Amino acid sequence: MDLKYQFNKTSLHQLNRELAVRLEALPTLHAKESALRAEVKRAKDAAQLLKGQIEEELSSIEFMSRLWVEFPDILMLKEVKVTTRNIAGVKIPQFNGLSFKMARFSLFGRPSWLLSGVEILKGISELRVKHKIVKKELAILEYARKKTTQKVNLYEKVQVPAFDEAIQRIKRFLEDEENLAMASQKILKAKKARRAACQ
Repeated sequence: MDLKYQFNKTSLHQLNRELAVRLEALPTLHAKESALRAEVKRAKDAAQLLKGQIEEELSSIEFMSRLWVEFPDILMLKEVKVTTRNIAGVKIPQFNGLSFKMARFSLFGRPSWLLSGVEILKGISELRVKHKIVKKELAILEYARKKTTQKVNLYEKVQVPAFDEAIQRIKRFLEDEENLAMASQKILKAKKARRAACQ
């Protein structure tokens, strides 16, 4: 990292402030990163669990596959209720329920399993919507974790060492300048003392 600075006390103070900001932010960033890692793991586990539940539900009704051809269009998804929650400064969606619209129909002349089929469809629809939302949540969390990790690495491996090095260079330069000034003052005093002694 190329820092632009001058070899003076003002620049030294400014670099010290910048370094302090980064060092102060690092513990917070580490905490955010670990919280996001835990949430990513939780979301992955939830997605796997939901996927397994969907597959289990579909395999449990597979024997009725011929009957689903006869299922009328009476059930429609009306609304997916999603809220947002905040995890370590990242807003993620959270499933909050489904509402369905059911067409009016008469049970006379309809198969006896129709109402059970409606409940099965509602259950599968809910599982699939939850799975989609958890996958979206996982993508958001993974992106945020990746960005946080990049920032931690930028601070730890690039910026903090660059600021430290710049501060050390400025301090050395100022010390050398001060030593040279003191040495030249001593030489001037010695010359003045010799002149005074010669007169």
